[in-house]
Order: sequence, then structure tokens, then C-alpha cells
Amino acid sequence: MTVASTVRSSFAPTRNEVQNRKTDVLVIGGGPAGCWAALTALEAGASVMLIEKGYVGTSGATAAGNTTMIYSARGTAERGMSVDQRVRLGAGLADGGFVERVLDEARFNLDRLADWGYDFPSFEDGRPYRGMLRGADYLRFMRQRLIKGGAVVCDHMPADHLLVADGVVSGAAGYERRGGARWQVVAGATIIATGGCAYMSGALGTNNLTGDGYLLGAEAGAVLSGMEFSAQYGIAPAFSSVTKGIIYFWATFSDSDGAVIDTSGDRHAVAKYLLRGPVYAVLDKVEPRLQEGFRRGQPNIFVPFDRMGIDPFTQRFPVTLRHEGTVRGTGGLLIDNQAATSVPGLFAAGDASSRELMSGAVSGGGGPNASYAIATGRWAGAAAVAFARRNGVPSRVRPAAEVADLTPAEHTIEELRPLINTVQDRMLPLDRGFFRDAQSLQESEAVLGQMWRETGWRKLGRMREVEAMLATARWATAGSLARKESRGVHRRTDFPLTDPLSARSLQIQGLDHIRVGGAEEPVERRLAG
Repeated sequence: MTVASTVRSSFAPTRNEVQNRKTDVLVIGGGPAGCWAALTALEAGASVMLIEKGYVGTSGATAAGNTTMIYSARGTAERGMSVDQRVRLGAGLADGGFVERVLDEARFNLDRLADWGYDFPSFEDGRPYRGMLRGADYLRFMRQRLIKGGAVVCDHMPADHLLVADGVVSGAAGYERRGGARWQVVAGATIIATGGCAYMSGALGTNNLTGDGYLLGAEAGAVLSGMEFSAQYGIAPAFSSVTKGIIYFWATFSDSDGAVIDTSGDRHAVAKYLLRGPVYAVLDKVEPRLQEGFRRGQPNIFVPFDRMGIDPFTQRFPVTLRHEGTVRGTGGLLIDNQAATSVPGLFAAGDASSRELMSGAVSGGGGPNASYAIATGRWAGAAAVAFARRNGVPSRVRPAAEVADLTPAEHTIEELRPLINTVQDRMLPLDRGFFRDAQSLQESEAVLGQMWRETGWRKLGRMREVEAMLATARWATAGSLARKESRGVHRRTDFPLTDPLSARSLQIQGLDHIRVGGAEEPVERRLAG
């Protein structure tokens, strides 16, 4: 079944022309999860449009570098170790059965990538190695397959609000960034795959990940979960945005005087020392053979060092912690086991959804998150097609939330800097974001709440991204206040212990008035049909 019988592989509206389209499945976001969702819907025979505010193939965290994968067969020792690790590290919130489903889906589709002709690297003996994907190549490959399959791929077209019909999410509307024209797509089902939010912290590949999908979903009434587990920070050279932390397990850390400090590569220890003063590292525990392996496997790690003329294996360099938020943290839109949100017709995948069942209260890092993106993208695509076939494409829709002004105001980042600074000031500092207590959280809640009430939101352009960051910060703060314990990346200095009775999710809903449930009063969850 297809609604749009004539689909094109490009979508370029003329200036001031309102574009009205219909499609079976609309995917918002063009990273790995969005591409897999769109491809799955295509394979099921649906007409598909994929909308991306950047460029599908270069936008997002995966495109900025290589990503590890978990590639293992069910029943093997390797698979058992991967599942056990996720459950053990998940602090009581990860589910082993769910992790198995994710890894089954990831393995199956990595094999399909190879069958389609994706050029995986090989071991030295020539055997294919499917535990690594080169981000830019991977997404370019997916883009080409989508276009050849008949999907309408739309670049530089931010979605600024969802459309609804009788309580069912039925598409989205937005504007064309290069010409300013409005567009509207009415769909039988809609998938949010817009990634997470890192508050423009400067972490590699995260600058355009501002929580847009969370805001779109929340305006339609969707529930979020795990937002308190967003205090994920990555170790990086102070002069670099690269937060790939695996190399620091082979590092020696020291203070400004050169005195060795014991951190064992642990972010918690590094954060404590950074609050006192500069911290330095040298990768002096890496054997020569492994040095070459690091350079070949993760070359973008070493580009900043080469530019600075630093040999990180023999010379000390300053390090910092960069906030990665929900991009490598956990929180997002709450989904069921078919990637449906709490609002009918709306699905979510990848970093846009909560990863608690996969990663629990900690970061999924590279491999778990990348595997989760494939799996949830596939599930969302299949479930969206089934929903669209049952319900059809509506003839009349309305905005899910009132938009103050349909004329996008393309403010520059510098014009918006005071607003961005306010959000960052409450979320990024180590003594507010990494370590939390009631006083700092209540202060943040007051500042961010006042900013929400007084700024006059629901405007378009870059202002919309700031609004999404602010909303995400308010949800993360509300969840952090409600969880009166320390668990995973949620670190309360006033509640330093983990409460065994609190090993359950906190669900968050609302915009002007934020409601938190799960620990005391559960938020009603309506699963899409």
C-alpha cells in the first residue's frame, strides 16, 4: 500500500511556496536510527519521507567519526558477556531480554549491510570485521540506498511542530532553511529520530543535537523517561571536541605540578580533580602495537594531537570533561517494545528515545547505542507501517501545539548567545551537572522555569533549538530532583547511596507544568494501537 504513488528523491520548494505532501510514513531525523526506520518502512511497501534539519549523511554524532558495534551471535560466550555487562552496568534498570533482542537485530542488519556491498574492514587474516562502522561512509551508504529505493529525502528542512487528527499524530510541519518556504507533510504514522541533546557543549558531532524531537513529542503529549540519567560527560583533550574515552584506560593522570593522581580513567575521579585545578594525561601505558591499532581504528582521536604537534603517548596534555547529555546518556521519549510512544501514531528511535532497558542508568557509549539505533529504527519503521495501514492518512489535521509565528527568524548563534549561556550555565558545569544536590537543582529549576515563562517561546528558526534545549534542561532537572539517590550517571552528593527500592523509571510529562511519576505516582502511559 502506498498513498503517494509518485515520489521523488528530492524535495526543493520554491521561496514562499507552501508544500503540502502526503505519505504513509514520515521520519524526522536522518541519523542511523532514522535511516533504518525509513528503509524498513520502504521495504514494507510504504511511501516514505525523511526530513532532516541538516544533511542526511553528515549530520549528527555518528557522522563525525567511527562507531563501534556489538556483533555477536545469540548463545555464544561473547554474546553472554555483552548482555551480562549491560545488565551489570545498568544499575538495576537494564533488561537482559531486551538487550538480546537489540543485539539480534543489530547482527542481522550488519550482515545485510555486508550483503548490500558496504565495505567493512577486515582482520589481518582477511576475515571481515563487523564490529566497526565508519560514520560518514555508513550514513552516505544508507542515504544512497534510501534514494534508490524511492524515499523522499529532504535536507535542511527543520520540523517545528507535529500535526494531529483526533488525538493521533499525523505528520509534521516546518520550513525550508535555504528558502524560507513552509512545508507540511500529512502522514499515516510519524517517527521521531532526531537524536539527543548535548546543549551545544562542543562535544564532537553534537552541536546540532538540541533535543528538538523531545519538544515535538512533549507538545503532542508524549511521556519522557530517564531524563535524570543525562549527566554523561566524556573525557577529551582540553583543546579538542573528541570525547572518545577508551584510550584513557591506558593513561597516567597528573596535576599541574606533575604529581601523579589516581583516577584509573574514571570520569568521577577526573571530575573531582578538575574542580580543584587542571588535570593532565599521557597515554604512556599503550604498547607500540596497540598505538598503531588505535590510530587505524579511531583516526579522528589523533587529528587534534597531530595539529598541536603533541605525541600523546609520550607528552602530557591537558584534559577536560565535555557534557554529552542524552546523546550518550540515557533519557528520551518513552517507548514500548515496538518503539511506540505514549501518543498514538508517534514512534521514536535511537537517541530520541529512552535507552533505560538497554543501558540502564549509565551511558551506552558507542557499541550499545549504535546497536540500539539500528534495532529501534527497524522496530519503529515496521510498527509505523502497520499503524498507517490500520488507520490510513487523515484528510484534516491541526498543529499539535500553537506556534507563535510561522515566519522563521534565523537568528545567529551570537544573537541567541545570552539565552544559550543561561541554559549551559545550569547544565554544563561539573558542580551542577556532573555532581548534583538539592540546592543547585532547585536553583536551576527556578532559573530555567523563569526563563521558560518570560521568554515567549514557540517561535521558529534557531530560537526553536534553544527552546528545545531549555525544555530538555527543565525535564532533566525535574527528574534529578525527584530521584533522591545516586544511580549510574545521576550523582547526588546529598544522597550518595543507591536505594535498592528505587530501581525503576521516572516518567516525565508536560511543558509549562512538569509532572514526574514513577517513584511515587506513575504517569499514565497510553500505548499506540
